[in-house]
Amino acid sequence: MIAWMEWFLIAILPFVSLALAALAAGMFVSNLPLFMDGESASHCDPSESNNADPPRVSVLIPARNEEGSIAACLESVLQAVQVDLEVVVLDDGSTDQTGAIVRGIAERDSRVKLMEGIELPEGWNGKQHACYRLAQHAKHEHLLFLDADVRLNPIAIIHLWHRFSVEQDGGEIGLLSAFPRQETGTLSEKLLIPMMHFILLSYLPFARMRGSAHPAYASGCGQLFFTAQASYQAAGTHAAIRSSRHDGLKLPKAFRENGMLTDCVDGSRWAVCRMYTSAGEVVQGLLKNANEGIANSRLLIPFTILLGGANLLPWITLVMALAKRSSLIADGLPITTSVVIGILVSLIAILVSYVPRMIAAIRLGQSITGAVLHPIAIVSFLLIQWWAFWNHLRGRQVTWRGRLG
Repeated sequence: MIAWMEWFLIAILPFVSLALAALAAGMFVSNLPLFMDGESASHCDPSESNNADPPRVSVLIPARNEEGSIAACLESVLQAVQVDLEVVVLDDGSTDQTGAIVRGIAERDSRVKLMEGIELPEGWNGKQHACYRLAQHAKHEHLLFLDADVRLNPIAIIHLWHRFSVEQDGGEIGLLSAFPRQETGTLSEKLLIPMMHFILLSYLPFARMRGSAHPAYASGCGQLFFTAQASYQAAGTHAAIRSSRHDGLKLPKAFRENGMLTDCVDGSRWAVCRMYTSAGEVVQGLLKNANEGIANSRLLIPFTILLGGANLLPWITLVMALAKRSSLIADGLPITTSVVIGILVSLIAILVSYVPRMIAAIRLGQSITGAVLHPIAIVSFLLIQWWAFWNHLRGRQVTWRGRLG
């Protein structure tokens, strides 16, 4: 029995890990060109639209204690070309200088308007309520919901409009999400922020997503959403996700539940964002909405198997095979075929498991350090997901920007 178990751990599990690593790597490689096809919109020349009526876009920015980023965000938006623009900022109960900064910019640029937040109604999340109110005051046909820590390229909005107008196999797009280039400074950021791309591209079938409005394919980045007023109203507005903290998943799902396609693309040519600036912020940020993502009873165990099996199991099987090899040598016995196979397959699985992060580092400008330390990122990410699940079971909710909602 012991010999059989040893043979299973050394000779069989490496193949399991290789299969799981190959699944993720294969999906990532096939998805990446589809994810980056927003580049086709970037090939348009804005000057070609000089004689046409420019698209009318309301840029809607919820802001709570964003004095360190709101000015840069607004200045970048106001540099937009070839669009008829209005920018509406809602100061959602900030205790810093956010409101004063926006007010100062609005005084010298009439395109900027400042809204004051109100007491958060029961059952609402703060960001969702802010976006809901912002949309009520938007005057233009198209809506760009933008986080206050995002900075746009001048051609971003016109290119987003072009990409939003591209019809997919499944029909017209109701909601487009673009993933900004994520700036990372601390080691924790370099390790964990790229996990958003790793999970998205390794496990979401992009071709199916663009060919079906099924809610199971809902995905996006809450930092940047582009839609039209009619589609937004048909989806139920942010009222449909009023209690959610995870608009990146929940808003696309609301559109899909109402029969509309959603899409997500690489937005690194259009926007840049630094989400967090410390390890504590990274952990707190991942904890706050984890139970609406992976850290729930339906997905946590499957994703633990998928992520752990593809990225951690190969290291475990390699150590076991090497330990068995050392034991055989110490006993003066020949090294068995199963041990050799276990070592080789484990090494191949490890190399394959690095493919997504290394490609992302090269193609998406992510940290090489974070990619090299990918197994540590996986361990950290899974621990945070289980921690979030445990918090959810105990009814504990992480505060964010000074409140639970």
